[in-house]
Amino acid sequence: MMNRDEAREVKAQLADYVDELVQRQGLQPLDLDVATASGPTLGLGLAPRDGGGYAMAVRYRLGVPAVRRLARKVVEQAGPAVDVRRTGRIRPVTTGHVADAESGEQRAGQRLPVATALAEGETGRARPLRPGVSIAHVAVTAGTLGAFVVRDGALHVLSNFHVLAGTPRAQIGDVIVQPGPADGGAAPRDRVGTLAQLVPLERGRSATVDAAIALLDEQDVDLRYPVGPITTTTVAFGNEEVAKIGRTTAVTTGRVTAIELDDVVVGYGNPLGNLRFDDQIEVESTGAGPFSRGGDSGSLVYRADGVALGLLFAGSETGGSNGSGLTYLNPIDAVLSALGVELAS
Repeated sequence: MMNRDEAREVKAQLADYVDELVQRQGLQPLDLDVATASGPTLGLGLAPRDGGGYAMAVRYRLGVPAVRRLARKVVEQAGPAVDVRRTGRIRPVTTGHVADAESGEQRAGQRLPVATALAEGETGRARPLRPGVSIAHVAVTAGTLGAFVVRDGALHVLSNFHVLAGTPRAQIGDVIVQPGPADGGAAPRDRVGTLAQLVPLERGRSATVDAAIALLDEQDVDLRYPVGPITTTTVAFGNEEVAKIGRTTAVTTGRVTAIELDDVVVGYGNPLGNLRFDDQIEVESTGAGPFSRGGDSGSLVYRADGVALGLLFAGSETGGSNGSGLTYLNPIDAVLSALGVELAS
């Protein structure tokens, strides 16, 4: 098996090989239509091995013949040190606007949160605020309050862009409610803060993080997690046993199955379309069910010792060793750096 540096070098070589194949076969680049991703959406990363070292992680989406053929050639080029997985369509683990939830209408590419009555996590009003509860922009459905962070001495909520902002049209100062509107939250009754900062997502441009923060109206919060307050971070190396607490599936456990995964294509629906994410972390469930479902977006993913690894933002409904899907995380240090914040202690 390869060490990390060797694996990175092979990954770069394979990425160049993919580009050559795409050009040679005359394939079209990724179709940014909101409903489909018909171009070559092949993800490459590092897959940890049980005995140490890394193999190549190759990820491709079911139902796209051109990508399947591309993946087969990449696997032949990579040799035996390869971990190949097929995924379903990858979407944010909550999206959509309140109007969609009220009408029951789902736009192409969108994955709405699991209905309140079917959620196992905290969908009700929670005061003081605590991680894992339902929260969202007043015009979005519902996501998860991932953690509390500090900026300029003030306490803020950390979650995803698509939870606390929803669209590029969102404005700093927009109202944030807890619970999210899909769970009955409304302004001004359930207002807990305002959108303070976001990392923009732009149609047609690659991204690394889906993240935003909201300034809290009240600074009295409960920092406790199932493992106590989470105040430190680390870089994922692979094979870590992890957990999260989310609005929909509550506490679930998983294992990091790939790191430094590039070209993870996530379907956001209108108006963003399909976006590529680089340097992502992949997690599969170690329980009987999925690691995440719609509404868990924004959850902080951490090791059993209470060290944060990533911010949950997307997932597929198929793939993984138990067939319940794969979950994708932004590296937590990249999230905190992009927002200029630190975990509250």
